[in-house]
Amino acid sequence: MAIHKTAVIDPSAKIHKNAEICAYAVIGANVEIDAGTIVGSHAMIQGPTKIGKNNHIYSFAYIGGDPQDITYETGQESSLVIGNDNQIREFCTINRGTEKEYSITRIGSNNLLMAYVHIAHDCQIGDHVIMSNNASLAGHVRIQDWAILGGFTLVKQFCMIGMHTYIGMGCQINKDIPAYMVASGVQTRVRSINAEGMRRRGFSKNAIAAIKRAFKVVYRSSGLLDQSLKKLEESESDHNEVMQFVRCIRGSKIGIMRGPNEE
Repeated sequence: MAIHKTAVIDPSAKIHKNAEICAYAVIGANVEIDAGTIVGSHAMIQGPTKIGKNNHIYSFAYIGGDPQDITYETGQESSLVIGNDNQIREFCTINRGTEKEYSITRIGSNNLLMAYVHIAHDCQIGDHVIMSNNASLAGHVRIQDWAILGGFTLVKQFCMIGMHTYIGMGCQINKDIPAYMVASGVQTRVRSINAEGMRRRGFSKNAIAAIKRAFKVVYRSSGLLDQSLKKLEESESDHNEVMQFVRCIRGSKIGIMRGPNEE
């Protein structure tokens, strides 16, 4: 175990012998850190927080802080769980959960959280997610696997961003983004499918073509949304990607972001 002599470690913290705690880092009560994880200088981790293997938490990150929620009271059940192989860059803030929703904020594995990213209470982040500098999530946001958020993206409470989506810089997300879509613009709208991202991740030409057809049915047709989804369920049921797209929309509780010509 490599713990710098200036680091402050609470006696209740459980730190694996192969973890590294750098100078002036502060590890609070009820924190667990697994093998291979590096906590940079001046970073602070509060508990209850459980951090998996091979994460790199950079200098001045503040992990596991109290929820920024006026209903939260000290002593309420509240925790943060972080998976493996994440990079959490300088000045990131990740808050624990609240009793409103399972009391857990959860971060998956293989994510890149760039400098000054904020993840609020009760958020659920999947795997292979990239959040660029200053992207911020309000409480209860869900980000599915392989989503990319551009710098300064702001996401409202309870929104969902589907898998393999791409969100442009400076977007304000106030409704759900279905899987495989691209959203951009000061007046943020869903603009197209994330064809380039799908190609990079090995999706077949047929799968990309199917998502393109699904996008046109939902975002370019004049019919009611439910009618469009039923049409896709009948005509594209053999394409898993389209069915995932449909499930994102069916499962939305707050509605989806619309296209460039829609309100």
